[in-house]
Amino acid sequence: MKKIFVSDIMTREPVTIEPNADLLECARKMVRKNVGSLLIVSKKRLVGFISQRDILWALIKKSKEDLSKIKAINISPKKIAKISPDRTIEEALDKMKQVKFERLPVIHDGELVGMITIRDILNFKPEFYPELEEFAKIKEEARKIKRVQATKIVSEGVCEECGNRDFLLRFNGMLICESCKNSM
Repeated sequence: MKKIFVSDIMTREPVTIEPNADLLECARKMVRKNVGSLLIVSKKRLVGFISQRDILWALIKKSKEDLSKIKAINISPKKIAKISPDRTIEEALDKMKQVKFERLPVIHDGELVGMITIRDILNFKPEFYPELEEFAKIKEEARKIKRVQATKIVSEGVCEECGNRDFLLRFNGMLICESCKNSM
């Protein structure tokens, strides 16, 4: 069977935005275009990437600032995983698994030429579905590990919330039992 390349199935005109666009403008464009992320492009060069999650993070962490005053480029990750159009879709899928992203910008000679997503691959080659399930499990396991590391058992004692004796977790500045944590 013929090898299928990223260039064969990528989206050739991904949704982009200028680096000086504010987060409110980014959110509006995501809603209008029904996409979950935007590529930040300046003179055909990829300079950043912003997702819905980045906007939510800014909304929570920088809540005192108006979204119209925060520039997209200021919250974009500095390192961006990307792929070239001459790679196979198997290589793209492997890279997505490795970096735990569901989409990759496609770069040729330093210029943005497209975007490839898991959905593009799955629509073209549904037999990859078992591999994508594995990808989802890997992402979920990474999230679980972060949650466990964030809520470590501190000691055994009396829960500050319910008064029962149990193993305690530090949560929101309090020492509470697992059942109280789960009910919050």
